[in-house]
Amino acid sequence: VSPWDIALCATGTAVAGENALVLAVLFYTPSLRAPMFLLIGSLALADLLAGLGLVANFAVRYLLRPPREAAELAAAGLLLAAFSASVCSLLAITVDRYLSLYNALTYHSERTLGFTCAMVLLMWLLCLGVGLLPLLGWNCLRDQSSCSILRPVTKDNAAVLAVTFLLLFALMMQLYLQICKIAFRHAQQIAVQHQFIATAQATSTRKGLSTLSLILGTFALCWIPFAIYSLVADSSYPAVYTYSLALPATCNSLINPIIYAFRNPDIQKSLWLACCGCIPSTFSSRPRTSSDV
Repeated sequence: VSPWDIALCATGTAVAGENALVLAVLFYTPSLRAPMFLLIGSLALADLLAGLGLVANFAVRYLLRPPREAAELAAAGLLLAAFSASVCSLLAITVDRYLSLYNALTYHSERTLGFTCAMVLLMWLLCLGVGLLPLLGWNCLRDQSSCSILRPVTKDNAAVLAVTFLLLFALMMQLYLQICKIAFRHAQQIAVQHQFIATAQATSTRKGLSTLSLILGTFALCWIPFAIYSLVADSSYPAVYTYSLALPATCNSLINPIIYAFRNPDIQKSLWLACCGCIPSTFSSRPRTSSDV
């Protein structure tokens, strides 16, 4: 048994446990029913499935003897669908942050839970379609020489996935730059007004912006090297290179719940209530705004 595969399986188990906790908090807390928390839940669900996919991939490789093609393709499809949904959920969160700042006066009332549910459902259907691709022929099981580092995905299809990922990330970064410009403009306006309400809104905007920076920053550090490597490498490259880049990539799903638990006050309160039955007096009692993440 490869130590790298054991590390990936252990990481997958931790990822599944952490994100299951986030989903449980969101599900059992009635106050966390806002559209923004639905997007957080979508990302947590995607990361949960990614963790389960890593465990399933380990089980198919080492516990299922002999390994069956359908099981291998299903495990690969689960990972593709989960990580596709994770990227799309991050894009949806970025778009939500941009619109909430660009249309700060009206977006909060226009953004309904039903519309957000419909968009999330459509996104998941698309990602599930991506996950079916290995079962529909996007695999190299019949021609091992065409395998990419993302076995059983072929080199050409892995390149398509990597380019698509880089384009989506470029779109997220472009939206993020626009968010920075809008937030900076808001800060200038607030500095002129010197009002308490405006100051509270500025604090909320900065907090949302810093949270988004953490999410996108860790996502880039974890995934960009692996995406670029999958463009230039093939199955002939040493496996240690693939493992050394894939492990940090999977750790992104381990980091996301930590960001939410420690930076979102509403989720923090719910965790304190679930674990200790009380809320520390240091928590702010201000109402949630559209700039919170």
